[in-house]
Amino acid sequence: MDIFASIAEGKIREAMLNGEFDNLPNKGKPLNLDDMAHIPEELRAGYSILKNAGVLPEELELKKEIVSLQKLVDSCHEESDKGTLQKKLTYKMLRFDILMEKRALNFALGAYKNKIYNKLAGY
Repeated sequence: MDIFASIAEGKIREAMLNGEFDNLPNKGKPLNLDDMAHIPEELRAGYSILKNAGVLPEELELKKEIVSLQKLVDSCHEESDKGTLQKKLTYKMLRFDILMEKRALNFALGAYKNKIYNKLAGY
């Protein structure tokens, strides 16, 4: 954990001990996890349409493919097949990184990038 995360955690614990979170609005109610606040405004309508149609955005499709390819590479014993799978994996990872840079979402991933990847991978 980096220094800023440690400081933030300390401040949150201190606020909890002081009771600063006790009278927040909607306390005890479930969170709305369908919130699109983390998605850039210009992409929200498109994401909503895709979600209603049951289609994943391109970056999530790529991420699923990356996770599947990584599992195949890890379990492959044939060197020739492993090389081919590794090339496909490298291509997908490069495509994903380019896509994320284009969409300017890379800054939002920051410290949570590995946590998100692990969650998508089912770890």
